[in-house]
Amino acid sequence: MRRDKLNDRFIELGSTLEHGKPVKADKAAILSDATRMVIQLRSEAQQLKDTNGSLEEKIKELKAEKDELCDEKQKLKLEKESLEHQMKLMTSTPAYMPHPTLMPAPFPQAQLAPFHPHAQAAGQKLMMPFVGYPGYPMWQFMPPSEVDTSKDSEACPPVA
Repeated sequence: MRRDKLNDRFIELGSTLEHGKPVKADKAAILSDATRMVIQLRSEAQQLKDTNGSLEEKIKELKAEKDELCDEKQKLKLEKESLEHQMKLMTSTPAYMPHPTLMPAPFPQAQLAPFHPHAQAAGQKLMMPFVGYPGYPMWQFMPPSEVDTSKDSEACPPVA
């Protein structure tokens, strides 16, 4: 009875090792095939563990890189918003126009004594500072239709 159970187990093991092929009757051949299969499966399992470990390391590296890129993206978004805000401030029309400033005379301050009698006697011209236009061009604040000169000849024909 015990021998019959062992023989049944060997037949079952032989059919499991070589599925679809005729079962070997030699017990030593079945045991050697089973040993070879166990060694092969252990080596495959170790290779899969190594591959799994390397893939987990790769995943950690990629997650760290993703986090860095998200941080950089956030910084770039903030910088973009800041630049857009600056552009809006630069391109918006001010609510008021500042009063024209005094423009300095085109000569050094050392010679700026026109009311001194010796300076007038020496033949220097009397030059006073004059009120000029603001120190920035006004055309920037005009609507584009007013600045466009392509249709000036139609709107205001030249006087001959």
